[in-house]
Amino acid sequence: MLGLEAKLMKAYEGKSAQELADAPVTAIAGVSEGDAELLLKAFNIKTVRDLGTNKFFRWAQSITNLAD
Repeated sequence: MLGLEAKLMKAYEGKSAQELADAPVTAIAGVSEGDAELLLKAFNIKTVRDLGTNKFFRWAQSITNLAD
């Protein structure tokens, strides 16, 4: 596996990176259906790929990396 078992819901363990990227955000452990609804409403995020490539989250991550 990709070393992500603890970060995923059981149903998504053992999936390929491509399958995980196209999975709903609820595949990530700790992301609830309610969280998914809010991400969809606020940022039109449906999949793990959408979450990982969201420009606002990437900008925030870049700023944080520079600050550390």
